Amino acid sequence: MISRRRFNQSLVTLAFTGLSRHLLASPSTVNEPPLLAYGKLLDDPNGLLDLPKGFSYKVISSLNEQMTDGLPVPDRADGMGCFYLDEDRVTLIRNHELLPEHQLVSKTNKEIDNLAYDSINNIHPLPGGTSNIIYNHKLQQVEHQFMSLIGTIRNCSGGITPWNTWLTCEESVAKADDKLSKDHGYIFEVPANTTSMVKANPIIAMGRFNREAACVDPRTGIVYMTEDRGDSLLYRFIPKVKGNLLQGGRLQALTIIDKPKFDTRNWNKALMPLNLPMKAHWINIDNPESPDDDLRLRGYNLGAALFARGEGIHWGNNELYFCCTNGGAKKLGQIMRYVPSPDEGESLENNAPGKLSLFVESKKKASLNFGDNITVAPNGHLIVCEDQYTDQVDNHLKGVTKNGKTYDFARIRLQTESAGACFSPDGKTLFVNLYSPTTTIAITGPWDNFTH
Repeated sequence: MISRRRFNQSLVTLAFTGLSRHLLASPSTVNEPPLLAYGKLLDDPNGLLDLPKGFSYKVISSLNEQMTDGLPVPDRADGMGCFYLDEDRVTLIRNHELLPEHQLVSKTNKEIDNLAYDSINNIHPLPGGTSNIIYNHKLQQVEHQFMSLIGTIRNCSGGITPWNTWLTCEESVAKADDKLSKDHGYIFEVPANTTSMVKANPIIAMGRFNREAACVDPRTGIVYMTEDRGDSLLYRFIPKVKGNLLQGGRLQALTIIDKPKFDTRNWNKALMPLNLPMKAHWINIDNPESPDDDLRLRGYNLGAALFARGEGIHWGNNELYFCCTNGGAKKLGQIMRYVPSPDEGESLENNAPGKLSLFVESKKKASLNFGDNITVAPNGHLIVCEDQYTDQVDNHLKGVTKNGKTYDFARIRLQTESAGACFSPDGKTLFVNLYSPTTTIAITGPWDNFTH
């Protein structure tokens, strides 16, 4: 019997396939006024989240609530993944983008100290890491929440794996100094079925850089990774053993065939046209631990393509989508699509070309303004978390239709960003974080009831 998780993954796969066909069939039109795909957004009387008619939300976790392990819910909730546990329950693994000064554990605890990756002055574990929420979606209540990883810095985003783990990424390249004992900038892995804190082991072979997010090709086990820099690269990691990243592998960066050092950002000149697939392959990058934080520089010198602040990334059906937060002539954001070749990754030596396309490039703030985390809705639309900070922010959850048009799905009323958008395996609940103060929300409603 096929599991519900696999069944729902198939539904998402079909949705992504439909999205790809439509995006290939027609150019992006994000310069047009946003649509009202689910109708006008209604003012939230609680001043938290405006949604269309028929949709509602429930706050399931908030800053400083006492968790099951006795620790408070940390602040700065960012990337998040959702995993199937059983017919009634899911596990949410939530990143916390905390810096060394945001102390979480106020006194020494030998168990936590032994599990933490790093600490301040060898006393207090660094507060960055992940927390888990076991949520009963039938009863709409939290059963258990706890810190699942600690001792890291600025866990920004990450990605789910086919083997049911969460890859959490440090958006920091801090080095060991008089306060820190270890270098940072790594990926750590958290099992979805854990019920307590796990040992924080960096996967050094996957590279050290200013990380953002990751996604995995379930066929090959290859991990694709983004980097939050203005001159960032798109990386991939080919593991020696599929599903066992700690066994090592090869780190590579994407390059456009016959166009070395290609600039996809379109900042000064529109070199990257909409919906025109460009053949791409991958170049090896040595010394992935990168003590000088020069992976992107060395990769670029070898011919790798440049991207404008690669952020959220999500795997579809033999393809992936990722946001470039300030890409485009207006520097308002782009969404890229990469399609691997059918035989890509069959061996470490295989370097068959894939195809990179620009799907969306925003021309005005009302269409898309600094897209960050990204996921897919049950109807095949992309859901993108905006991440723009001004004196008065106006961040939204943006939808992108199958023909590339954008619309407002939700408006965040707080002076913060949305992050970590992910759907439950049955496709009925959208979970999302409001970054600070940490507020994790479950959104339900008529997902199929859209007008466009």
